Amino acid sequence: MKMFISAAAAALLIALPAAADHHGGKHEKGEKAEKAGYEKPTTDIVETAAAAGSFTTLLAAAEAAGLVDALKGEGPLTVFAPTDEAFAKLPAGTVESLLLPENKDALAGILKMHVISGKVKSKDLAGKVMDAETMNGTVSIDGTDGVTVNGATVTTADIKTSNGIIHVIDTVLLPAS
Repeated sequence: MKMFISAAAAALLIALPAAADHHGGKHEKGEKAEKAGYEKPTTDIVETAAAAGSFTTLLAAAEAAGLVDALKGEGPLTVFAPTDEAFAKLPAGTVESLLLPENKDALAGILKMHVISGKVKSKDLAGKVMDAETMNGTVSIDGTDGVTVNGATVTTADIKTSNGIIHVIDTVLLPAS
C-alpha cells in the first residue's frame, strides 16, 4: 500500500506543474507573445542607435553634451533622432562648432529638444495636431499626414528599445531664435 501511495504522489507531482502551465499561467502568455513575434528589446536607446549605424553624429553630440548616461537611463523616453544626413543639412561648420567644449550647453539644449519623457508611439499621434513638452521646450507635432515634429518628417517610427522609443527624423530640431 505504501508503494502505491508513493507512486501516486510522484505521479501527482509530475502532473501538477504541467497542468498549471496548460491552464493560463504566465508561461502560456509568454508563449503567445513569442508566437506573435514580440520580443522585449534588450538594448537601450544609445545601443540601438549605435547598432543602426546612421546616428554617429547624434551619438557624438550626446557624448560631447554629457547626455549619454541620461539616454541610457531607465526611462521611458521618446527620442526624435536625427540621422547623420539630417545633421549634414545644417550650415557648414555648425556641427563642428557645436561639438566644441565651450558650446556644450547650447548643444545640450538642442539635443534635449529631441527628447520627451515617456513613451509616445506613432499611433498616439495619428490624426492629431498637438504640442508636446520636450526636455527643453515645446515642439509642434502634426500626425494628420504621416508625422512631423516642428516640420521634421518622421521617416521611421516606433523603434522599440529597453528604455523607450526612437522615431527617426530627417531634420535637426533647433530652438526658436
